[in-house]
Order: sequence, then structure tokens, then C-alpha cells
Amino acid sequence: MNPVIAVKNVHKSFKNVKAVAGVDFEILKGQSVALLGPNGAGKTTLMEMIEGIQKPDTGEILVLGKTWKGNEDALHRQIGLSLQETHFLDRLTVRETLILFASFYSLARDRVDEIIDIIDLSERTRAYVVNLSGGQRQRLAIGIALLNRPRLLLLDEPTTGLDPNARREIWSILLRLKQQSQTSLILTTHYMEEAEQLCDRIIIIDHGRILKKGTMAELLEAENGPKIIEFTLEAPAKNDIRPPSRFPIHWAGGRAKGSVALLHIETELPEFINFISQSQLRLKHLECRRKTLDDLFTEMTGRRLNG
Repeated sequence: MNPVIAVKNVHKSFKNVKAVAGVDFEILKGQSVALLGPNGAGKTTLMEMIEGIQKPDTGEILVLGKTWKGNEDALHRQIGLSLQETHFLDRLTVRETLILFASFYSLARDRVDEIIDIIDLSERTRAYVVNLSGGQRQRLAIGIALLNRPRLLLLDEPTTGLDPNARREIWSILLRLKQQSQTSLILTTHYMEEAEQLCDRIIIIDHGRILKKGTMAELLEAENGPKIIEFTLEAPAKNDIRPPSRFPIHWAGGRAKGSVALLHIETELPEFINFISQSQLRLKHLECRRKTLDDLFTEMTGRRLNG
């Protein structure tokens, strides 16, 4: 099967900043893929090259089997995109805005009505755009991206700055789209839960490089992967505390809090608690949970994904 997107050894720099440094990946028809990473990781630059807004310094990007050069019109008719920030004409209503953009594709008014239902704005069709909430404006932006029934949907940070309810409304729209169509989706995000909820595959990116990619199960080794022990001490640990190599502790909160990954929790947890006791530390709180993408990112970079 030919990939919908093929990114081949792509590099992009701005003055002395290496924004994208040798990125390779493919996206197949019907797949939903997240570019997951912190702010400044290079996600937006990479997305803008896929969208044809930026050009790679070196390397190649194929979208639906074509490069952007010489194929702009054909590709624009087959993709839908929503940028980090969308500016509308404030004194147009929701319906008028959709009619305007539908006219660019010579679409009938019936398609506008379909989109209004898809983005759940039936009760706001006569509202001026200036009076919409942030979540409603973002739903309108996604509706515009869906007008032409795209084969490929590109979303850059679709829920950044939205409250949790508005974010979940966006997720609901995208999950229905995923269930009802073969549209391929690529989105950038720094929200772990968003990547988990919406995407089949996740590409973790930082400092312009891909750190790891795969399904959630592949990334976290979900079946037999380690469990995370989070703990809080009654007093911060001294700097000379040296745990055994099998207990690599990630400290936080001035060494008053920490976490450690244990693969064989039945035998290793008693050993770890014994180490805490022998180090003359006193536990205030201890909790066991499954490994997350944030834990994986911390293992690879030494810092948290959202921190």
C-alpha cells in the first residue's frame, strides 16, 4: 500500500536553530498519527512542511504520492488543514463562514448543513464568529477543514488553550470522523491523553528528532512493561543517596518526591522499600500505576513531556 505521507530524511534550519534534523516516517491510508512532543520540539515546523507552507532544506516529503512543487492545486483539493490559530471574519455568522469556504470548492449548500451537524454547531449557525467561544471557533476551523471531504486531515495543536470540556468536544468530533471515514489524520500535540485517545500510532519528537514511534502498546510494552512507583518522603533525600542501578530514581520537588520503574513488582517492590529504609528515609506516600508516555519521555530525555 502506498503511503499517504512519506517523509524521507528531512532537515530544516532557521539561522542557528536546527528545527528538524533527519526525520523519516510514513502514514498509511486510514491511519491516525500523532506527532507528540513538548513546545519547541519541531512539530509545527514539520507539519508546515507537510502542508507545503515551508520547504525542507534537504530531504523529500510526498503527500498522496506527490511533491508540493507543481501539484499545489491538486493537493489542496484533497487535504484539509487547521493551523494552530485561525482568523475569521468576525462579522460573518457560522453559516456564512462555511458558505464562503464552501464556495472555494464549488460545494452545494447541503454540504454546509452536513458540516454544521458534524461539528455540533446547529444552535449557533446565526451567531457571529466574534461571539463564539474558543472551543466553538476551533470546531468551526475543523469544519472548514472537512468541507472538501479530504483524504488527509492535518491538525496542528487542535485543542491547545481549550478547557477540558471543549477539548473533549473536539475529540468526540474526530473520533466520529475516524469511525465513519477512511480519512487519514495527522495531528501535533503535547497532550498525552489526546494522542492516546485519537491516534493509532504515535511519533515522539524532541529537538527536531524522532525519539520513538509505534502504537501505544509498542511504545509502552503494555502487556509486560514496568509499573511506576511514585513516592513522597517526609523529608527530602540527601544528595549522597545512591540507589542500586536496578532502581533508577527520577527525583522531583527538591528530592522530596520521586518515581521509579519496576519490571518485576512482586519481588522488586519489597527490595525498593528495604532500600528506602536502609537509607534512613521515611515514606509519606507511595502509589503504583502503569507506565505512561510522559514516563517514557522522561526516560529518554530526563525531563517531563508537559513540564
